[in-house]
Amino acid sequence: MRDGIALARRGRPAVAFVTSEFWSQGDFVAQAGGMPDLPRLRLPHPVAGSGEAALRALAEQVRDELLSRLAGT
Repeated sequence: MRDGIALARRGRPAVAFVTSEFWSQGDFVAQAGGMPDLPRLRLPHPVAGSGEAALRALAEQVRDELLSRLAGT
């Protein structure tokens, strides 16, 4: 969330990736950072250590939604 907020403050399109385990913390950080409407994508938890094939499959799953949110649609 903090990286997404930092990018958005610089005028860059931003979407934060947040795993399901930390979704509610993402709400808090977005609110505290003054950007409660920053777009986010919910990823399964855990992502780390899931392996290259799993990460590639996840990227393919979220690609269209990510591009849509970056475009603001």
